[in-house]
Amino acid sequence: MELLRALGNAYYVLETDEELRCGVLYGHGENFTGGLDLADVLPQITDSSVDWAEDELNPVSTTGPARTTSVVAAVHGWSMTIGIELLLAADVRIAAADAQFAQMEVQRGIFPLGGATFRLPREAGWGNAMRWLLTGDPFDANEALRLGLVQEVVETGRHLERAVELAHRISEQAPLGIQATMASARRAITDGEVVAGEAIRDELRRLVTTRPAAAGNVRTAEVGTRAANAVVDVAEAAPVTD
Repeated sequence: MELLRALGNAYYVLETDEELRCGVLYGHGENFTGGLDLADVLPQITDSSVDWAEDELNPVSTTGPARTTSVVAAVHGWSMTIGIELLLAADVRIAAADAQFAQMEVQRGIFPLGGATFRLPREAGWGNAMRWLLTGDPFDANEALRLGLVQEVVETGRHLERAVELAHRISEQAPLGIQATMASARRAITDGEVVAGEAIRDELRRLVTTRPAAAGNVRTAEVGTRAANAVVDVAEAAPVTD
C-alpha cells in the first residue's frame, strides 16, 4: 500500500498543480509491476481501512473524484493484476513490444480489485475480456493492442519516449477543451449518451464565455512542453516498480 499511496499523492499533485497539463505513468526496472502484495493489501481492503488522504487520489479511480488532467501510461515487461488496472484508469496507453500481461486474480481465489471487471469489458467487449479475466492466462502486447488495452505498440525501450511525445502533444492543446472532452466522455459512460448529449450545449456555452477560451486558451508549445516535463518528474517521484 505504501507505493500505491505514493502514487496517489503524485496523482493529487498532477490534478491540483495548474502548471501540469498531462501525466506520464511508467515503471522502473525490468517490469512495469508484478502486482500487489496480497498479504499486505487484502486485510486493509476487507476491513475498509483503505481511505485516501486529502493529498492523495485513488490511482485506479474506482472511488473518489474523477481526474480532469489526462494521463499517458507507458508499460514494458510484465504487468500483472493492479498494473493492468492502472493502465485501464489511464487515458492513453503505450506498450513496449516485450510487454506481457496477466489479470490472474481468479487463480488466487479472488477477483480484480481495481476496476478491471468493468473497464476491460468496456474496452475489449465481453467475450474478449472474459477470455482473460476468467482464466488468468498471460497475453502479449499484440493481444493487448487488439483488445484496446493499449493504443500503440512500439519498439522495446522506446515506450517511455513515445508516451512523453504524446504527453507533449496533449499539453499543447487548450486545457479547458481537454477537460471538457474528458468530462463529456466520462458522462456518457456513467450517465448515458442522452444525458451527455443534453449537457453539450451548456458546456459549450461555458467554454466560449470563459475569458481564457475567448482569448484563445492554448498556451504556446514551449509552455506545454515545460508542463509535460514537469509531470514526468512527478511520475518519477512515485514509480510503479516490479
